[in-house]
Amino acid sequence: MGVDTFAMGKRKKSSRKPQGPKKREGLAKEFTCLFCNHEKSVHVKLDKKAGVGHLSCAVCGQQFQCGIHTLMEAIDVYSEWVDAADAVAKEAANDRTTGSASFARSSARAPIVDREIDDDDDGDHRYEGDDDDDY
Repeated sequence: MGVDTFAMGKRKKSSRKPQGPKKREGLAKEFTCLFCNHEKSVHVKLDKKAGVGHLSCAVCGQQFQCGIHTLMEAIDVYSEWVDAADAVAKEAANDRTTGSASFARSSARAPIVDREIDDDDDGDHRYEGDDDDDY
């Protein structure tokens, strides 16, 4: 064979200029509100020293707070809010289907079964329709 495979040379690489560090886009800090659906109306503030993330909507006034740690970002607080809103919606849907409420109404009267009944037989009871006439 006439051509020696080891004698062939490689192509020269063209010289490239050194590239600077790639610019990374930061994570969003403004989000769409779940309740009023306005875009970029929900702002998140992180207080990492206190360990609290605070979220509020500039349009409808919805607010949410949750505990955070040093690795959490604004998107994590927003995700916690979405999860909490979903949990409340599911609980409300379950309460409607089963007929039980998760809160007690203060103005509602207790059912007859739970009311205390006065069983004194003093004979002093007077009802409408009683006119003390003997038949």
